[in-house]
Amino acid sequence: MRMYIDGKWTEALNGQVFPVTNPSTGEKLANVPRGQAGDADCAVRSAQAALPEWRDTDPAHRAAFVRELAARMRTGRATLAETLSSELGRPLAGCLREIDRAADLLDYFAETGEALFRSWEPDPSQTAYVIREPVGVVVAIASFNYPIALVTVKLGAALVAGCTVVAKPAEDTPLSTLALARMAEDAEFPKGVFNVVTGLGGEIGMALVEHPIPAKIAFTGGTEAGKRIAREAVSRMKRMTMELGGQSPAVICADADIETAVKAIVRHGFANSGQFCYRVGRILVAEEIADAVEAGLIRETLKLNVGPAHDATVDLGPLAGERILATAERHVVDAREKGARVLTGGAQLEGGVYDKGFYYPPTLLADCTMEMRVMTEEAFSPVLAITRFRTEAEAMELANGTDYGLAAFVFTDNTQRARRLIRGIEAGSIWVNDIQRSRHDMPFGGVKMSGFGREKSTWGIESYTEPKTVYFSG
Repeated sequence: MRMYIDGKWTEALNGQVFPVTNPSTGEKLANVPRGQAGDADCAVRSAQAALPEWRDTDPAHRAAFVRELAARMRTGRATLAETLSSELGRPLAGCLREIDRAADLLDYFAETGEALFRSWEPDPSQTAYVIREPVGVVVAIASFNYPIALVTVKLGAALVAGCTVVAKPAEDTPLSTLALARMAEDAEFPKGVFNVVTGLGGEIGMALVEHPIPAKIAFTGGTEAGKRIAREAVSRMKRMTMELGGQSPAVICADADIETAVKAIVRHGFANSGQFCYRVGRILVAEEIADAVEAGLIRETLKLNVGPAHDATVDLGPLAGERILATAERHVVDAREKGARVLTGGAQLEGGVYDKGFYYPPTLLADCTMEMRVMTEEAFSPVLAITRFRTEAEAMELANGTDYGLAAFVFTDNTQRARRLIRGIEAGSIWVNDIQRSRHDMPFGGVKMSGFGREKSTWGIESYTEPKTVYFSG
């Protein structure tokens, strides 16, 4: 495998590579270039050289390129999904859904961006008006858990806004992003408009952030890495969109529809083996219905099968790597030592196919307290913590009791109570009485340590532009 820079496939300047492995089997899939500062510089300068022409390209023409990439993703979805499944360990059906949603998102950006730029065209008779210009070269850094979705949410918005992009995928899952670059090449994207570099985050990732040319850093990943990136970006006055960690609470009130809440939480909390930022992490349940909720959660959780991603009968694949597995084990051990009850799971799966990968069962922990790490730290694993509350005020305090504020979920039949919880819970997005995937036309992002800025929707496109005020006389 090679990196994609300036419309060409290239090795790292130092010739170094690193392996990408299949978390289902432990087998090596490929070697990819271990790029460093010199490779980052080549990619950034390529994007800078392409910027003037791309910026001046008619917005409808830019949108057409984005639509063509979406079309090629749909045509090649089977092969792209196989690549994604093998490097991530997610069952194939989930990978196909990610690709379809990412292609839909690109189409949304193309249509919405084209309309937005038409609406920003000034009236020639105006003596004062505002125009929107692209911020410039964008560095897009994505996490491993949804590599296609997390790069396209940045790429689509940036491209329709007139920016050029250097993408850096996670070292665990670079193959699908490189496959996306191949599709962009086949769509005859102008060279330098979309570049993909590979390597380790602390090496080429920070080299991109520290480079003087990029005007914006769009990052999805862990909070600590985000803090480091933000410090460097602020020192150079770069624009940022930061979508960081989460520890999202689900509040189940006494008047909630228990069956609906239980099924939604299990479906959402264990999706992608729990490896996504706005999943349910904590279940806060009214004491009056807690026994019934726990019984329902156990029933639905035990229906889930864990196994290799290539097995069409499984619901959960392996975790992406040893680091994620270690976090799950650490949180469960800590919770048990502090008094939590293990309702399901609670130990690494072993024997047979499980010995070849990083398999952890869907785990429910009851009687959890805020002293436990699983209640305050981002789990990013199939481990859900359950605690009980007596009053609405206590539920609100528990919900807000972490440094994170990405998402929250509320289940109640009382509209006024729902509105109070919506206003009181500190989160960028809140779902009431069901949990769906985030919508393309709605802004997504967090507060507190979950980051700042918004992706998706018109808000996401506008974040790749700078307003310029014009006063015209004569």
